[in-house]
Amino acid sequence: MSSQQEPAAQSGPPARSGAAAAIGWILTIGFNVVAPILTYNVLTDRGWSEFAALLVSGVWPVVDSAVHLAWRRKIDEFAVVTLVFLVITALVTLIGTHSARALLVKDSGVTGLFGALCIATLFAPRPLMFYFGRKFGTDGTKEGVAYFNGLWQYPDFRKAMRRMTTVWGVAYLVEASLRVALVFVLSVDTMVWVSPVLIYGFLVSLIFWTVRFSQRTAAEGEARAAALAARAGGPATA
Repeated sequence: MSSQQEPAAQSGPPARSGAAAAIGWILTIGFNVVAPILTYNVLTDRGWSEFAALLVSGVWPVVDSAVHLAWRRKIDEFAVVTLVFLVITALVTLIGTHSARALLVKDSGVTGLFGALCIATLFAPRPLMFYFGRKFGTDGTKEGVAYFNGLWQYPDFRKAMRRMTTVWGVAYLVEASLRVALVFVLSVDTMVWVSPVLIYGFLVSLIFWTVRFSQRTAAEGEARAAALAARAGGPATA
């Protein structure tokens, strides 16, 4: 009688290229974070509307995708997500009135929509955090990306990616709901500093939890690999 075979254990990840990793990080942060913020601030300071400034700022992730496509011959999912985020923000600014309180509610709507996006991708072939993990967990080289993609064959890895996506999605839905509620309880002057505290507080907490969860999951995987190797009488391969 045949039994279901476990997926063959992968060898360790390829050595990371420091130069490739540095260039990848510089391009990612420059095109997806620094350039959009600078563009938005410069244009709004010169009298552009929020919507127009956000629309122009969204060009930078497109440039990043084009550079990545020319360099790696593939689309960068992180830049695509950033672009979607900017489009959502631009659409949200068009809804309703433009009072200070309404703008604070709209800011909460953006993070809430990101949380909803996380939850929605749980029904996709691969959840959102898989692509974030591949972006920030590898140096972007063909070997590094191939190794990370190969991890998807393991049930525990798939479970971990879906759990991380669920936690991020639920956390941002809670954060958005909390900020919306506080907008109608606290004064606008108070919310001006409470809002960013909540945004970055949730973000730092999620990053800290993700790092700890990833370390614990990796340690558990190595322990299981060692146990299986011991029973088979061979060397452990994490």
